[in-house]
Amino acid sequence: MNEFLSANSVVKQFANHLALDRVSISVPEGSIFGLLGPNGAGKTTLIRIINQITAPDEGEIRFRGKKITSEDVYHIGYLPEERGLYKKMKVGEQALYLVQLKGMSRVEGLKRLKYWFEKFEIQSWWDKKVEELSKGMAQKVQFIITVLHEPKLLIFDEPFTGFDPINTNLVKNEILRLRDIGATIIFSTHIMASVEELCDHIALINHGKNILSGNIDEVRSRYKPDTYELRYKGDPEKLRQALNSGVTLEEELTRGDLRHVIIKPNHRYPVRDMISVINQNVDIVSFDEMLPGMNDIFIRAVEETNHPK
Repeated sequence: MNEFLSANSVVKQFANHLALDRVSISVPEGSIFGLLGPNGAGKTTLIRIINQITAPDEGEIRFRGKKITSEDVYHIGYLPEERGLYKKMKVGEQALYLVQLKGMSRVEGLKRLKYWFEKFEIQSWWDKKVEELSKGMAQKVQFIITVLHEPKLLIFDEPFTGFDPINTNLVKNEILRLRDIGATIIFSTHIMASVEELCDHIALINHGKNILSGNIDEVRSRYKPDTYELRYKGDPEKLRQALNSGVTLEEELTRGDLRHVIIKPNHRYPVRDMISVINQNVDIVSFDEMLPGMNDIFIRAVEETNHPK
């Protein structure tokens, strides 16, 4: 994939707080890129720099092969964590005003808003005031305003806040669809299940530093615990004796004649040899390497940087 957006050694200092300490990230074109980190890690500061809301003290942001400028903001859709709708204005009137600020004509804006309001089944909200909407309802409106002008880069900061499971799924599917038709997406969230479901690449920021980044499958493989999940039919004692002291067997479960066990090698044990021994003594139904979830990786990586050995 081509590099679509990058941050190169970005530094940002606020009074006595170093928010970003030479942070570099590379966002491939056509990907969903997870920007992760604990509260106060520096994620929102980096997002604000990308959006030209503030400037870096050092380093630069490159967008589509060149240093980003204020003109590039027209090609970016940004949904901030702190929502910004005017409570006293009517929903339709405000949505039309905001899309015109993005450079769209009134006629085209009305046409696209009609399409999206019908798609999200919120036509009846057009003449409601924003203050009459629930948090989730207002979030839907702001999501539409963010994507309406079909920007090349979309940045979503905690986009599922206030949504019930049905609307969360609706927006997830829309994010995937936008990726599939050519948008590049930066997605910041604390919900690691959503990261695993949506993201192709991630960067994890802690104390203003990029402490972990890469393709999500490669990152999970990097943190794999050398543990395997075996489902089999046969005599568990025969299996245990055959593997001898080479492995630790944990969490033996039985369902009918199907057994389920977690295998942890105690020393270097070639997987091919281990499978051969198992196969000679029981009937293998499945044998899978267990990869860690992003939640476990997040916690481990942050703790390692907070408490280095």
